Amino acid sequence: MQFRRLGNSGLKVSVLGLGTNAFGKRADQQTSTQIIYHAMDNGINFIDTANIYAQSESERIIGLALEGRRHEVVLATKAGLVRGPGPNERGSSRYHLQRELEDSLRRLKTDYVDLYQIHTFDPDTPLEETLRALDDMVRSGKVRYIGASNYAAWELMKALGISERLGLNRFVSTQISYSLADRTPEQELVPLCLDQGVGIIPYFPLAGGILTGKYNALDAAPEGSRAQTDPNFSRFLSEDRIALGTKVSQLAAEAGCSPSALSIAWLMQQPAVSTVIVGATRIEQVTENLRSLSVDLTAEHQQELSSISEPFRYGAPFALYRLP
Repeated sequence: MQFRRLGNSGLKVSVLGLGTNAFGKRADQQTSTQIIYHAMDNGINFIDTANIYAQSESERIIGLALEGRRHEVVLATKAGLVRGPGPNERGSSRYHLQRELEDSLRRLKTDYVDLYQIHTFDPDTPLEETLRALDDMVRSGKVRYIGASNYAAWELMKALGISERLGLNRFVSTQISYSLADRTPEQELVPLCLDQGVGIIPYFPLAGGILTGKYNALDAAPEGSRAQTDPNFSRFLSEDRIALGTKVSQLAAEAGCSPSALSIAWLMQQPAVSTVIVGATRIEQVTENLRSLSVDLTAEHQQELSSISEPFRYGAPFALYRLP
């Protein structure tokens, strides 16, 4: 396994991380636990979850699985998206974040998280309040590092500026949708992260499975695919993305690897990327994702992948989660 610093921090994370939003939803507790152990046993030390994944079941399952092995992983979770109907059950206020952190710690069966991330920008809460609350969490020992997620470049830069001005702990990472099917971060966010020493954590690196080549038509969802098990996923399917998946599959065949391994390997080589989180609902998927570490991505393959994905540098992001 390869390890990289998370941004400019001293924290080392595996270049391949484990995403867990399917735990407790599309993968039951037993399967999820097996996936966690298989990932850890193969060198993956970065596990990412959130307080809202599967209505908090993801955190609960991870907490049970890590009993006795908590010290082996870099554990990341998030808060900030909607948790309930109340006016204080969302956002990045001190009130909401402190309550959510305590609840996450209880479910995760730990007294600290390594990376606490704000799930999305909160326009109703002053950044100073959010950043002071996060700084207090770090000083208390309940949080080691802090990160952002789904922040626009100007929002992230404003937060970094406030932290510097007030002498507060700053975001070391930002989690965003980034893949061959979504290169929009390259316009503003990637240059910002390179300049400011912020590590990028891509989510949806396989565009929800589109880059695996499993989708051949808009109305033909493969058995057991996310498009079949999650009705909301259909909004991500489009003819141009399906065509991209087909082209990636062709290049992967030439390179002697799977489309998913090729897509992840390409993403790992992009500037400022610290760790690529990939979800799994089966152990076999983790095994397949690990093959990305041994892909020999030639300059020719890189150029071809960049060429066929060039249109996806522009337009709307593949995914962006914001407060309603």
